[in-house]
Amino acid sequence: MSKQKFYVVWKGKQPGIYHNWNDCKTQVDGFPAAAYKAFPTMMEAEIAFNEHFAKHIYKKDKEEPKVKAGVGTPIHDSIVVDAAWNSVQKDMEYQGILYKTNTRIFHQGPFANGTNNIGEFLAIVHALGYCKKHNLTVIPIYSDSRNAIAWVKAKKCKTNLEVSAKTKHIHDLIARAEHWLANNNYKNKILKWETSSWGENPADFGRK
Repeated sequence: MSKQKFYVVWKGKQPGIYHNWNDCKTQVDGFPAAAYKAFPTMMEAEIAFNEHFAKHIYKKDKEEPKVKAGVGTPIHDSIVVDAAWNSVQKDMEYQGILYKTNTRIFHQGPFANGTNNIGEFLAIVHALGYCKKHNLTVIPIYSDSRNAIAWVKAKKCKTNLEVSAKTKHIHDLIARAEHWLANNNYKNKILKWETSSWGENPADFGRK
């Protein structure tokens, strides 16, 4: 049985602290630039609710990322992406963070009947499109998903998600992303976020 979590909603339809994900989801679904995060105790949630959301959602470790032999540290001027998948609702969302300023530059979803790997794939392609639109041809993109990185480099989302009426919207998103990859060139490096050395991906949704 999973432990109780407490969900802080800083920016949503009704900001507050919620005792389950479904109540939290009701407050943030469809709300532009919603800000929310899960905490293991009510005390931590209450403290966080009275602080600015950026301290908890977009924060980096207080110390600089550790240097590990052969790994180094993250490139400061970069974009970091991540996706989240809810095992109960079966919905997926993804976002991108500008690493040097801890600023969220895009967020999409939730999308019903998606998967985490698909979200990771879409997030990287979205970041590539963002870079091209804003002429950021050198800035690298970090993801902690080896599968998604490989799919983007192959220009093909190799998902096993069934094709059905329920998943058509997800496959439409995949097709659009694959079409972008097939018709656009990019110079941005796509790199692996080394969680074991640097800590949690700063674009993580904080629901673990």
